[in-house]
Amino acid sequence: MLILSRKLEDEIYLGSDISIKVVEINKGIVKLGIDAPKEVSILRGELKKELEKVNHNANHQTSQNEIKDLRKLLSASN
Repeated sequence: MLILSRKLEDEIYLGSDISIKVVEINKGIVKLGIDAPKEVSILRGELKKELEKVNHNANHQTSQNEIKDLRKLLSASN
C-alpha cells in the first residue's frame, strides 16, 4: 500500500486517465474528487464489502436451491 500526504488542491494520478484531488479538508474529514473514465468502477469501501456479501449470499443460496432441485429430480427418476 502506498501512503501519501497531500494538501488541499493536491492531486494524485493513477495512470494517465485517473486523477484524485483533495477538494476539502474540514474538521478531520477529507473530501476527494475523482476524475476517471466512465468504464472505471468507483465504489466506497463499505459499499464494495456489502456488494460482495450480497453476491456471496446469492451464490450460496442459488447453489443450495440447485442441489435441492437435483435431489428432487434424482429421487423422482428412481
